[in-house]
Amino acid sequence: MLRIGCVKYLNARPLIYGWSGAVDFDHPAALCRKLEHGDLDVALVSSLEYLRRPIYRIVDGVSISAHGAVYSVIVAHNEDLSRAQEIDIDPASETSVALLRCLLRQRVFNPRLRVRNTDLQSVRPAELHSAESETADSMSAGRTGQRPVFRLLIGDQAIRFRAEHGERYHYWDLAETWTKMTSLPFAFAFWLIRPEIENAKEIADKLRALRDHNVASIDELALSQSEVSPTFCRKYYREHLFFNFGEREKAGLREFHRRCLLNKIDVAPDLRLNLV
Repeated sequence: MLRIGCVKYLNARPLIYGWSGAVDFDHPAALCRKLEHGDLDVALVSSLEYLRRPIYRIVDGVSISAHGAVYSVIVAHNEDLSRAQEIDIDPASETSVALLRCLLRQRVFNPRLRVRNTDLQSVRPAELHSAESETADSMSAGRTGQRPVFRLLIGDQAIRFRAEHGERYHYWDLAETWTKMTSLPFAFAFWLIRPEIENAKEIADKLRALRDHNVASIDELALSQSEVSPTFCRKYYREHLFFNFGEREKAGLREFHRRCLLNKIDVAPDLRLNLV
């Protein structure tokens, strides 16, 4: 039986909804480790995982990408970014953290600015709500003068925070800045298949067909989601996310690899896309 893993965020639903077998839903960093250790055969994981370990095969044509503002990979802040001395990061998505580091190099910030690992999303699911509430409380405290807050939020956590706090905070959309800087899309995640799996082409074809069906049925998919309103879901899927992995997305990935090398982020020195 195929062991398949998928990120547990709303942005992945068009790529996994309707899969007939069991699925291991987890945070991106956890899925990367499971795939690396051979606990999964296939996983939808952060693109940085392939840049670090290009031993896998990429399911061609499928990704979670942004061609501008992605809405759900943001730095939420209650002071001007130029005043930031520290940005709290969450290692649940290593790709978003690496993207943040690349973008910080290009912007004029406090030269002493650093990032601080808060490990927020590594908590168990039962603890996640309280952890998010603590984050919201601490950020609200920042607005009352206790301290300025700058925090990287990703996925459903970012969506929930924006729904709750709205314009009371400012949001730096990392994908929007990337596209303005490079004129290229940013590929956050794609399907990776371990090298020893023999029927990789058959698996890839099924995943492409599933994506095609779900993208063609976005209205129905939006209605099936209980976490957000159908109106928001349709807008999110149609305006902020793209689920293909074509030549421009591949060019964006190559540029991301180049900038990772420049910023001494741990990636393989050479990039060759092993597509299936």
